[in-house]
Amino acid sequence: MAGIGAVAQEGGPFAPRLIINDKAITNWEVDQRVQFLRLLNAPGNLEEEALNALIEDRLRDHAAAQLGIEPSQEEIAAGMAEFAGRANLTTEKFIGELNKVGIAGETFRDFVAPSIAWRAVVRARFAGRLNVTEAEIDRAITLSTQQGNARVLLAEIILRADTPEFKAQAEELAQQLSQSIDSTAEFSAAARKYSASRTAGAGGRTPWIDLANLPPQISGQVLSLAPGAVTDPIPIPNAIALFQLRALEENDPTEPETLAVEYARYLMPADETQRAQKVLSQIDTCDDLYGVAKGEPEQNLIREAVAVAELPADVALELAKMDNDEAILLPGNGNLSVLMLCGRTPTLGEDIDRDAIRLRLTNQRLVSYADGLMEELKADAIIRQP
Repeated sequence: MAGIGAVAQEGGPFAPRLIINDKAITNWEVDQRVQFLRLLNAPGNLEEEALNALIEDRLRDHAAAQLGIEPSQEEIAAGMAEFAGRANLTTEKFIGELNKVGIAGETFRDFVAPSIAWRAVVRARFAGRLNVTEAEIDRAITLSTQQGNARVLLAEIILRADTPEFKAQAEELAQQLSQSIDSTAEFSAAARKYSASRTAGAGGRTPWIDLANLPPQISGQVLSLAPGAVTDPIPIPNAIALFQLRALEENDPTEPETLAVEYARYLMPADETQRAQKVLSQIDTCDDLYGVAKGEPEQNLIREAVAVAELPADVALELAKMDNDEAILLPGNGNLSVLMLCGRTPTLGEDIDRDAIRLRLTNQRLVSYADGLMEELKADAIIRQP
């Protein structure tokens, strides 16, 4: 597989570029997939990515055929509609947009269909190993609710989604990155290129974060990851987020507890960045913000203590990375705010959705089995140039 990207095109558009187990990949298919990936703002060497993706699609189709699995037209149509819906388009309108840039509707179908067949293959092959036990769910709950008992090293990609146009672009790019990234180096490169977070320059890397400090929609996905794996796209206010688990550290168990967070947020107009920087230099504790906001409308300064689960996800994510009395600038909703962590306190546990945790763990297990099976198929495949 290492030399795939260097395979030269020979012959006409329908001449074979590669032969995979006696099934050809044509020059036309490669060119079409490259154009499709470009439309999705995919990172990396697009020709190499296209070739590798088409090889995997041929192997998926081969595995499905061996098991007598063939997606129905209805299943394929539903998959195409779901994908087009990420751009807020019908299938017909999405294909129309593809046609405008020279991409055939057949290319879109061939992009979707192998993944549908592959999911059925993985479930058929590993159905007996997908059961998640109550003990595994208990462990996941314990990890997510124990203060100081688990902490994580993450990398993050935060994609701007504060307008319908940016949201559609972010959803497509997030899905592509989530499915294509398979190393920390690739994630870091994507974070530097695409992320709007203040961690972008560091490849998206965060410091150690107590798992209990993360909002539930993030900690729930992180819990099901193996090191190096990437979450599904997670919507947060005005953005779409992806996280990669770099490391998980568990300590001796203590009494489970979640956290309430006390924070202050001083709101300013979006164009007053210079004054906001000055405010940051003037404050050492949350109490100092009362002096800054003196004489201004009461709603300009928010200070409250709430459970982590009740915080807006973008605020909760930033607070999770902060120490007591640390302050940052946080843009959003047409304004700029000085966000400061006042402190954290124990609070009562929140309701736990065991079914949601079971589903996350099952899906993570499926992904792991699927990755292993694909590696086996690649090792056994006969991949040659014509």
